[in-house]
Amino acid sequence: MFLFTLSNIDLFIIIFYLLFVVALGFYFGKKHEDAEDYFLAGRNLTWPLIGFSLFASNMSSNSLVGLAGAGYNDGFNVYSYEWMAVIILIIFAIFFLPFYLKNKIFTIPEYLEKRYSYPVRAYASGIAVILNILVDIAATLYAGGVVINMIFPSLSLPVIIIGLAIIAGMYTISGGLAAVVYTDAVQAVILILGSSMITYFAWDAAGGWEQVVAITDPSHFHIIKPIDDPVMPYPSLFTGVLIIGFYFWGTNQYITQRTLASKNIRQGQWGAMFAGFLKLSILFIMIFPGAFARVLYPSAGVNAEGQALATALNGELIKMDAIYPSLLFDFLPVGIIGLVLAGLIAAMMSSLDSGLNSVSTLVTMDFYKKAKPQSSPQHLMKVGRIITAIVMILAVLWAPQIGTFTKLWDYLQQTLAWFSPPVVALFVFGIFSKRVNNQGALACIVIGLLITVFIISNQVFGFGIKLPNFLYTAGIHFGLSALALIVVSLITAPPPPEKLESKIWTVETFRAETESLRDLVWYKNYRYQGVGLVLLVGVILYWFS
Repeated sequence: MFLFTLSNIDLFIIIFYLLFVVALGFYFGKKHEDAEDYFLAGRNLTWPLIGFSLFASNMSSNSLVGLAGAGYNDGFNVYSYEWMAVIILIIFAIFFLPFYLKNKIFTIPEYLEKRYSYPVRAYASGIAVILNILVDIAATLYAGGVVINMIFPSLSLPVIIIGLAIIAGMYTISGGLAAVVYTDAVQAVILILGSSMITYFAWDAAGGWEQVVAITDPSHFHIIKPIDDPVMPYPSLFTGVLIIGFYFWGTNQYITQRTLASKNIRQGQWGAMFAGFLKLSILFIMIFPGAFARVLYPSAGVNAEGQALATALNGELIKMDAIYPSLLFDFLPVGIIGLVLAGLIAAMMSSLDSGLNSVSTLVTMDFYKKAKPQSSPQHLMKVGRIITAIVMILAVLWAPQIGTFTKLWDYLQQTLAWFSPPVVALFVFGIFSKRVNNQGALACIVIGLLITVFIISNQVFGFGIKLPNFLYTAGIHFGLSALALIVVSLITAPPPPEKLESKIWTVETFRAETESLRDLVWYKNYRYQGVGLVLLVGVILYWFS
């Protein structure tokens, strides 16, 4: 059992940070007057806050722990989720965000009601609630609990998870999205600084990049893998990574809620571009530590459950989820440990508060308000706070089960792949096709749900049916759901014109925006910013190919 101790300086930094975020939540809680204030921060956010919040909410403690473990065991192909996110954020800013803001929606699924019908909105909202609880909130609690359990082994993992949930819930229940976004901005800075430090110290302890290269097959560092790669063959980037990423960055309330709260369309688009720029750093500050750990913690095969193991400095065998916290405690000096731990806690808090607030928004606005449309904005704000507390309890109950998966990163991506393809089909064809209608959307939901149930049942009960790589399966899932949407739409009447007004993308829409951008200097034009991001992605992919 690991026995790590913290100095008084480290403890002071961590305690000060926790008190700060709770106090900030209560500060913003006093400023809220209605539901729009609570759920969307008064629709007054600017691009730096949006960008930092998008980054911090995404790069949670489960990402820190999961990416380092994947970088150790699977290689740099895990970065494909990150560079693909940059491309998706550009697409989101061009094609999707303008329609979300134009329709003044509270939740992303609300767009589907305007485009199709309420049952379609309810389905997408229900899926989002399930994924937010299982993936975003519960996995974050688990990852944070793993790290803190290494510091305080006398505390059980469930007890730690409950404590973390209470702390995050306190300021989220009080402060709403404003507290989430402003604390995220602080947390993003701490997260980047802390991750950069652990990368530097791991590099120094390993003896530099040459030592990693000397003991590692060159293919480990290739971001794009060949077609026979068992983990992420290059076709799966388009059949799975793209679909999962598009759900996460383009249709997921957990992430997109802060863009809905942007002051105007330009602030939202700039915020998306800024988040994309920050995402490029993930390879260097979160995946690289896993590579350096290959020198510091030699591979020790797998355990009886098929989980990859490494040998820690004290000779103990550790799982991939323990790579990042082991680096933290083994190689960082006193004082710096507290700062990086604060960054890890900051990452965890960012995801917890975002997840809690997004589920609260979805349930309150997509279900409760629909059932009780006469509810006042003040009453809806109170309901949102109650739902936040309930969601917190559900996530606490599920979080300990995540440890049964081989790697945390596998859990995160596979769970998204099981549920998200039909939702992506509804949004993509809803934005770009005039012909798809409500009947087709309902058929898409039925087919999508049947496939989801089959995949999960086969996983849980072991029917003996061998499915392809889950990234290929996600593509098949998307294709069959989209086929049902298209075929049923074509054999039924087209949607009425009012269902299409201000809800679908056209060439005229693009031309009108082009005209509105003419007066901006080039560096303020988000399209030029997007081109710059694509070029940077290309350089990184070329360098690690």
